[in-house]
Amino acid sequence: MPSPRVVSLVPSVTESLLAWGLEPVAVTRFCEHPELRSVGGTKDPDIASIVAMQPDLVVVNTEENRRQDAEDLAAAGVEVLVLDIDTVDDVAPALDALAQACGLDAVAPSLDPAVDPPARVRAFVPIWRRPWMALGPRCYGTSLLARLGVDVVQPEGAADQRYPTVELDAVAAASPDVVLAPSEPYPFAERHVAELAVVAPVHLVDGKDLFWWGWRTPSAIDRLGHLVDRWAA
Repeated sequence: MPSPRVVSLVPSVTESLLAWGLEPVAVTRFCEHPELRSVGGTKDPDIASIVAMQPDLVVVNTEENRRQDAEDLAAAGVEVLVLDIDTVDDVAPALDALAQACGLDAVAPSLDPAVDPPARVRAFVPIWRRPWMALGPRCYGTSLLARLGVDVVQPEGAADQRYPTVELDAVAAASPDVVLAPSEPYPFAERHVAELAVVAPVHLVDGKDLFWWGWRTPSAIDRLGHLVDRWAA
């Protein structure tokens, strides 16, 4: 049986498909696989090109892709799989649904049941600069960090937003123990450390481990867990 022709508009889905040995026929420019055909970005895919490819399946998710693009693809007769990931507990069911839609016998990675330990570290996690935006309460990254005993700090008035806009002085007033500055979506690097250090000691982390759910989730938990052990020591 030939492999299904899958277009992945989600970088973490692309990574999981490749881990299963299924190469998508097209991906986004953010999927970090320049050898694969690109059909635009997560928010601006080339719908006409995708439809012309006559894929068996296009995979999107509610976090990274626009509903209108999914609806336009479906209206053109393309089968669309929409995945919704808010917590670590959503990962295994989503991967099972992905494998089934692709006709694969792939097994989702083993994840322990959701039992968040007591918070050991209070962290501010910026995701953007100018304006400053932060990881909010209802996000996969927040759920993943909670598994490791990290409480994501929110300044007053921002707790009900997914990715709140914040001011650094308000964040500093919340007294986090550390700042976790991820490499994406904003590419935080050494040059930003001094600016963020007014809040708390800064640690640069791999943004993919925080935001790319899927096949990498167990290894991301392991890598970040070792870092948390150091920060909490």
